[in-house]
Amino acid sequence: MARFRRKSCITLIALVLLVLIVTVVLKSLTPEDSPFSSPVGAELFPDRKNDNQIQKENNNKADQTKINDSAQSEKLEASLRKFPPPNYYLHAFYYAWFGNPQFDGKYIHWDHPQLPHWDGKVAQGYPQGRHVPPDDIGSNFYPSLGPYSSRDPSIIESHMQQLRTAAIGVIAVSWYPPNMNDDNGGPTDDFVPLLLEVAHKYHIKVAFHIEPYKERDEANMFTNVKYIIEKYGEHPAFFKYRTNNGKLLPLFYVYDSYLMNSEQWAKLLKHTESNSIRDTPYDAIFIALLVEEKHKRDILTSGFDGIYTYFATNGFSYGSTQRNWDSIKAFCEDNNLIFIPSVGPGYIDTSIRPWNFQNTRNRINGKYYETSLSAALKARPDFISITSFNEWHEGTQIEMAIPKTSQTVYLDYLPNKPAIYLEITCKWAAIFGGEWRKWQG
Repeated sequence: MARFRRKSCITLIALVLLVLIVTVVLKSLTPEDSPFSSPVGAELFPDRKNDNQIQKENNNKADQTKINDSAQSEKLEASLRKFPPPNYYLHAFYYAWFGNPQFDGKYIHWDHPQLPHWDGKVAQGYPQGRHVPPDDIGSNFYPSLGPYSSRDPSIIESHMQQLRTAAIGVIAVSWYPPNMNDDNGGPTDDFVPLLLEVAHKYHIKVAFHIEPYKERDEANMFTNVKYIIEKYGEHPAFFKYRTNNGKLLPLFYVYDSYLMNSEQWAKLLKHTESNSIRDTPYDAIFIALLVEEKHKRDILTSGFDGIYTYFATNGFSYGSTQRNWDSIKAFCEDNNLIFIPSVGPGYIDTSIRPWNFQNTRNRINGKYYETSLSAALKARPDFISITSFNEWHEGTQIEMAIPKTSQTVYLDYLPNKPAIYLEITCKWAAIFGGEWRKWQG
């Protein structure tokens, strides 16, 4: 028994020593040396507990993302409650054609050329050439956001904040068909999805201001309206208006509509025409530009649904002359047309048309704008359109501008602050809302 005990002790000691040696060796291995840290080892010895833990962590991350998104959404909604509600009967023309090197590889539109006068003798007396941003831009005012890119998400965010501050409910974005553009810019249709997304966050709607693109006719107008409605029509920010007969339809402004004759428009817009857009899934409210008085009858025979005046210069055209708005409204009422007068804070385009000083309209520290808004309201319009949120070339912007010191001499909003025209807009949006409810009552 003693020998057996002695042998057992020796065996036990040897076993303990072996365990200690193995433990020391295993501890000396790095994680990379361990077979269980390799992908192969992981596949051969799956740890179900770890799989569940990983899934749980992924779920937690997803939940956390949702919580963060929800928190951001709630924060935005809380901040929006501080703003006045958007007035969807107040529209602003919006330009998305600006670019800069950071987002577009070069300046676009800010480098606008100085356009020559059509009379060669007159043209000789004025400068010609392109502006050279960032200090020299094609505008008589300088934006508080600098010469920005319309594709910059932070710029769109800032624009939507400014629009909400002003209680503007709808922006009418200048639009060319895909791969087409104006003479000084690039295509902008690919920018629309981002604009819709950010506008939706701020409860702002987007309408389309169809520009006079190359070879515009009734056939490709149908094609392009179809394209817009199919691509963007289901987005919650896409503007639709409920008509008197209960239909919910998109609204399109058609710039320089007079460039097509009434026979062409009638093929698109008259119910009696075989290829008409009416009573199809692409039917809409089409608003024509009224320039000359004779255009009233042309607009009526074309089959348009309404009239807008666009120009911010009182007296520039028959349509933009404010004393004519009462009679234009009466014509619209007699013929079941929508009337949308366009108001602006002023006008100056001598940075790009240096000879056009006769059309300049001084802002008079906001008085010109208020007079225009008052005249529009007096005509009891269906909507009011603002020319413009950001047409900097023609000095009609209500977007914030700042004083700028450089070799180029810029105008500014002093002695008022940069947001003065947003504040005026907000005040009149409330007045318009109150009056509109009275008219409906």
